Amino acid sequence: MGSNFPLQFNTIPYPIWRRSLPLGLGNLLQPLAAHYLAAEADLNPPKLPEEMLNFMTRWGLLHYSDLLTILDALSDDLPNLERTQPEHIKPTTLFDTNTKVRLPAQWEPIDTVLLTWPSIYPSLWEQHAQMVEAITPVSSVSILVTHALWANAARLFLGLRGKADLSRIRFLLLPTDDVWVRDYGPVVAQNEKGEQVAVKLVFDPLPNYPQQLDNTMALRWAAHEEIPVHHLDLHLEGGNIWSDGRGTFIMASQIFHSNPGLTRTQLLDQLHSVFDFSKLIITPRLEREETGHVDLLVKLADAETVLIPHASGFNRAALHQTAGIFRRSTNASGQPYRIFELPNPPLYLNWGIYPVWRTYTNSLTVNGRVLVPVFGIHSDNEALAVYRQAMPDFNIIPIDCAPGANGGGAVHCLTKEIPAPRRG
Repeated sequence: MGSNFPLQFNTIPYPIWRRSLPLGLGNLLQPLAAHYLAAEADLNPPKLPEEMLNFMTRWGLLHYSDLLTILDALSDDLPNLERTQPEHIKPTTLFDTNTKVRLPAQWEPIDTVLLTWPSIYPSLWEQHAQMVEAITPVSSVSILVTHALWANAARLFLGLRGKADLSRIRFLLLPTDDVWVRDYGPVVAQNEKGEQVAVKLVFDPLPNYPQQLDNTMALRWAAHEEIPVHHLDLHLEGGNIWSDGRGTFIMASQIFHSNPGLTRTQLLDQLHSVFDFSKLIITPRLEREETGHVDLLVKLADAETVLIPHASGFNRAALHQTAGIFRRSTNASGQPYRIFELPNPPLYLNWGIYPVWRTYTNSLTVNGRVLVPVFGIHSDNEALAVYRQAMPDFNIIPIDCAPGANGGGAVHCLTKEIPAPRRG
């Protein structure tokens, strides 16, 4: 169960052992991280099935007694493992820059959902499994792994649980630096014919971590899928943009922190050079929250409906201001917004250092379902009830995100939907 206790000591799903630290602190941190945070799987990943078995057993990822069957599963060549090109390979086709693209809304038909398997974060395996199990009845899932043995381990883990449709899962051997695929994954739009176009943005928000693989992920994925690419020289993570598919974009003011010196006029000019939209709504960003992304304080449920946490606690002012913006605004079609108020779990400090913001807005809409983060606290049921009221035509599915919240996100941050091409 989760807790609202103001001071907690939970696993941090970030590669803190990679952080650049002064005075030799990194040398001190690495062995501690290797012992307590599964960092050895990052520094020295399992190379043999026996090593993977030991890793999964050590971190409590296996509850099965037939070791020979497990070793066989870890040794198999997966028929649905696809090997992508190295990071220096570029897409063979570029988008015609004379035309613009439309960014579909999340409630439009979804082709597949991308997840990066949390190989080196055992505390997240259960959460990712729940997401895969909730998605596969309505969409395929593409799981990114850093090497083939992790694909075997993930498939074994999912198979032993027996809840996911394994036939709808692709494994892509596409190495990345971290799991937060929402932010570095491809932004897939549609051209005037309804065909898919990937928009490559700039991803490098954390200078203390290596993120070159994350920054090139969208290009490598597009090359593998043979989708044309449009480059946009703008620092914009996927968690900081909502689109209603009808001309409205919503961002938090983090966009100006990510692009120092950029004015609103310059931002609009850059966005309009690629995207076909007519209105941009900018909200405040949350204080003492590292990402600054809009998906932590707004959920766009449909073109006329937003869900926003109740204005209380540390970020009362930002949330009150955000609700006021939507009360006064209309979408690009001139329609006013309906506002639904979600509960607002209190902030807590992880290890006395990292403020953790848990929010119910960080959900994923996919083909008639909404995967809503819950945290094992009393306000979960109220949040689910608000979703059922705001989105009555959708199947509302809770996902336990208490572990992932310690990394700054939940369902939305850990997934990236790929809109289906428009048919006909």
